[in-house]
Amino acid sequence: MELPIFSILILIGVVLLVSIRQINEYQRGVLFTLGKYTKILNPGWRIVIPVLQSMVKVDLRVRTVDVPNQESLTKDNIPVGVNAVLYFRVKDPNKAIIHVENFYYATSQLAQTTMRNAVGEVVLDKLLSDRDEISEGIRIVVDKMTDDWGIEIVNVELKDIIIPENMKRTIAKEAEAERERRAVIIKAEGEVESATNMAKAAQILGTAPGALHLRTLQSVNDLSSDQSNTTVWMLPVEVLRGFEGIIPKK
Repeated sequence: MELPIFSILILIGVVLLVSIRQINEYQRGVLFTLGKYTKILNPGWRIVIPVLQSMVKVDLRVRTVDVPNQESLTKDNIPVGVNAVLYFRVKDPNKAIIHVENFYYATSQLAQTTMRNAVGEVVLDKLLSDRDEISEGIRIVVDKMTDDWGIEIVNVELKDIIIPENMKRTIAKEAEAERERRAVIIKAEGEVESATNMAKAAQILGTAPGALHLRTLQSVNDLSSDQSNTTVWMLPVEVLRGFEGIIPKK
């Protein structure tokens, strides 16, 4: 009788060893009994009865989907290539296993189509300047559509926007023309401001007694500070006529 009991104990031990499943801290186990969903198993050692039960482990960590380059047309009919990276995590293991066959592949395909649609709704200038806004719009759309799959979209980042070479040259010319326009405007504004200040200065010099004389003396002083300068004095003809009676004639 001892041999059968010993054999039974060994058999029970083997069954227990085969039935034990380890679930790590970052995982959850989706348990099925006779093909029907039973419950979610938390981290630790869990017993899964062979034949009768099965378990699928689901990783809850943030995962990365590299969205490959997608060719699309912008709203202003310019062909561009856009690629991105998507970050998501499983928030409901039950839905991720039961409601979709392969949640990773499904999320990747959904991100690609959503990105193409988002690019087609904006013009090129907005696509180049408002990447964060467009990325957030893609994240909201994908997150809403994957909610039934138990997926949470953490972030979407547009990496590269590839535009044709001829369009790059056109954009460069446009930027150069814009800089020239701003330079002309700034120069004109400077001339207007300078003329206004000169008019104010002339008005002050004309109304203040002796101001013009003091300004002339200051100019002479500035010129005389450098010995290499030659000063030319311009005298009215009337002043020279005043000396006619003083200078004796020969």
